[in-house]
Amino acid sequence: MKNVPFKGIIAYPITPFHENNTINLPLFKEMVEKLILSGSHGIASLGSAGVMPYLSDEEKEAVTEATIQQVNGRIPTLIGVSNLTTEKTIHHAQFAEKAGADAVMIIPMSYWKLTDDEIIAHYDAVASKISIPIMAYNNPATGGVDMSPALLKRLLEIPNVTMIKESTGDVQRMHYLRKELGEDVAFYNGSNPLALAAFAAGAIGWCTAAPNLIPELNLDLYKAIQENQLHKAQDIFYKQVELLKFIVAKGLPRAVKAGLDILGEESGYLRNPLKPLTEKETEELRKILNEIRY
Repeated sequence: MKNVPFKGIIAYPITPFHENNTINLPLFKEMVEKLILSGSHGIASLGSAGVMPYLSDEEKEAVTEATIQQVNGRIPTLIGVSNLTTEKTIHHAQFAEKAGADAVMIIPMSYWKLTDDEIIAHYDAVASKISIPIMAYNNPATGGVDMSPALLKRLLEIPNVTMIKESTGDVQRMHYLRKELGEDVAFYNGSNPLALAAFAAGAIGWCTAAPNLIPELNLDLYKAIQENQLHKAQDIFYKQVELLKFIVAKGLPRAVKAGLDILGEESGYLRNPLKPLTEKETEELRKILNEIRY
């Protein structure tokens, strides 16, 4: 696989805020450091967990620089650069490349429903302006666009687009990519509850915010898969699956923040309009985490 800097567990930090709604960059750097020290194979900032659409251009650039400075070349960095317009996406992609990112991730955000040709042109325009690889991110729940397997196959014909992140929750799409494109395709799971099934389908990595709370279990699952220990992988996955379903159902920023609070770690504040989990939801999460730990 060419121009594919990521494999394994690619961890997503949340973006913590001060009470006045400004980004808490020192705490963000601490969170990134924790993910590195826990063994994550890559760091991906400005995704869904990092509430990228809620940030200004200046804030996105500050988070990009903070990520790359903190990682300091120890593991690969992936920066989300998506925007409604192609011009702004190019701007953020070029900024990330100049700052030292190893790759960028792009989801085709849409107000109007985009055609396949419009999506191809969007990615092609960004790819022509940068030299680092692009991960095409398919998540209709957050981006509003569902890229079909056939479209994803077309995207991989663009030289810089070397990776696909699939977050629809449809594992059959991963089987399609492997069947149609062979072992050279680099695709990643972005649907937490499908972690085991996605690895079985041939995913080379798992993009997830779960390492903020349970890094050992996430890494152990990947290790078991690499060692072809299916039964061990199943046992490890079943230990964490309830948490994985919970954090997706409740929203990654809310759920990860609540989990960090339960674990006694600083989590900062959420940016409005996001609000913390309810007491009932927090107690449900506490029960899930306690069952994992004991």
